[in-house]
Amino acid sequence: MSRISQRVDLIKPSATITVSARAMDLQAAGKDIVSLGFGEPDFDTPQHVKDAAIEAIRAGATKYTQVDGTPQLKAAIVAKFRRDNELEYEAGQILVSNGAKQSLYNLLVALLNPGDEVIVPAPYWVSYPDMVKLAGAEPVIIKGLPEHDYKITARELENTLTDATRLIILNSPSNPTGKVYSESEYRALGEVLTEYPKVFIACDDIYEHIYWGDGPYRTLLNVCPELASRTVVVNGVSKGYAMTGWRIGYAAGPEDVIKAMKKVQGQSTSCAGSVSQAAAAAALNGPQDCVEEMRQAFAERYQYFQAALNEIDGVDCPDCEGAFYAFPSFKGVIKARESLADDVALANWLLEHAGVSTVPGSAFGAPGHLRLSYAASLEYLEEAVRRIGGALNGG
Repeated sequence: MSRISQRVDLIKPSATITVSARAMDLQAAGKDIVSLGFGEPDFDTPQHVKDAAIEAIRAGATKYTQVDGTPQLKAAIVAKFRRDNELEYEAGQILVSNGAKQSLYNLLVALLNPGDEVIVPAPYWVSYPDMVKLAGAEPVIIKGLPEHDYKITARELENTLTDATRLIILNSPSNPTGKVYSESEYRALGEVLTEYPKVFIACDDIYEHIYWGDGPYRTLLNVCPELASRTVVVNGVSKGYAMTGWRIGYAAGPEDVIKAMKKVQGQSTSCAGSVSQAAAAAALNGPQDCVEEMRQAFAERYQYFQAALNEIDGVDCPDCEGAFYAFPSFKGVIKARESLADDVALANWLLEHAGVSTVPGSAFGAPGHLRLSYAASLEYLEEAVRRIGGALNGG
């Protein structure tokens, strides 16, 4: 009999963490590795944010805070939603957590029961299906096809909804594809969801500020405000403000759901770090030019990286409108090499033969692809392309 719970036995270790750890082990052993597996900005946290954290330490703001966040940070989040998203929330509708990942996990535990189903569009962030399983529910995958821009359609959604469906997770811009749902696509999905009042919606908007599509960024509630009573918006400061290690995420939604999520957090981790909360408030309230500077840098890197990858035989890298990941198909490469059975084998081969760390697309529900982060300098990306192209041409 296993000493480990059946629930934990059902899930897999995070692929991104596993790949990153292997790359770091090889680097520690002295091997020259170009790592494209990390899902974090390469920029430093803005100075005014670090200064706010230092001031908080000097002022003695190092104690426990309210479980749901300090009044100062919650006010900053309310103001951010009003300023950036034209959404109105009150303090009781906000929960601050140890990263957007915990915000989402709190929601799943607070909302789901055994037998419930959660619709997860693929390609998906690697943790979604396993987090659903940990919450005792079942992930139901809808594959976003290339001909639909790797996004799900209203018809696909309607054909998948059942009496057991409790939640759908929407991530835009997407990790791993960088694809963004348009207003018309959101509207079509919203029209379907209107007919299923038991279904909640989780909008994972963590890459909101890393967006370069036409027109302003829009989340589901901008297009379908009638769904506000059953929508929770998840966001944080990790990506847009280069604050991954500070571990501050937040959720906004119906007060009864947020209260239940607060209860889950209160019995698991309690509050987020007090100093990190002070820093996050400074990020949201302070000058936003740093966010724009990083966004422009990511857009520039994307323009180079996508074009360069498409120059490699057997690689097809689609365009995107946000985040900092390329998600090219390597199916042509795999098909041309009998020694490479799939994208997992290819990722291992590139690590060994090219010294480039990537994440297999299978982990995101998209076999035959690799996720390559361009949260790195142009020189670093140029070296990565040179190594990948050289290894494949020579192999």
